[in-house]
Amino acid sequence: MKKTLLALALAVTSLTSLAAQPAMDPETAIVLNKLKQSYPATTFGNIEKSALPGVYEVTMGKNIAYTDKEGRYFLFGSVYDMQTRQDLTAPKREALNKIDVTKLPLADAFMSKRGSGARTIYVFTDPDCPYCKKLEPELAKLDNVTIYTFMFPIDSLHPDARNKAESVWCNKDRQGAWNNLMLNGQVPESKKCANPVERNIALAEKLNIRGTPFLMSADGRSLPGAAPAEKIIAWLEGSQ
Repeated sequence: MKKTLLALALAVTSLTSLAAQPAMDPETAIVLNKLKQSYPATTFGNIEKSALPGVYEVTMGKNIAYTDKEGRYFLFGSVYDMQTRQDLTAPKREALNKIDVTKLPLADAFMSKRGSGARTIYVFTDPDCPYCKKLEPELAKLDNVTIYTFMFPIDSLHPDARNKAESVWCNKDRQGAWNNLMLNGQVPESKKCANPVERNIALAEKLNIRGTPFLMSADGRSLPGAAPAEKIIAWLEGSQ
């Protein structure tokens, strides 16, 4: 009797799960089945008809591709609507690559706040990275912003960066030491203490951050590179 009730409960759960999934038209379901049979080692996520007749948009992990109904030919890149001047793929690719910033260990970063601090930026940066030094004056132009700085020295490129990052962290005024280093070229006195540098390196690798500087917004969007203040503002407002 117990086994029967358990089987019934599992069946109901399975049916409920299927009912919660969005309905897929028969043609698309056939294409998905062909893809799974042809590429058993690949995990396919969402699949739907694209804006192009006879072409299907397929999600594979964080990749988006376009394929024919036989699943033989694949196109990787963006589909543009030239009438509206819109990149139809970009918003979906951006959504796939969003980072859950609520899981960032903020205790491993130092924070600065300007104005109301209403807008939040998370920055992964290397104290010896020339592009990171170009970014700092641009960040200084922003107002009503809270910035969390995760020091991420890339040892293979900048052998002394780790020592500088640790020395900044061990300074009583971390933000002041960082500003003096990045804006004024004043290297902090070498100091050692318990620090999050190794954890930050591991975190960057986990998040697939390969270079610096790397910015993230409060809603998980990313902006790599040393962008000018105007571009950062537009990005924060969601228009870049």
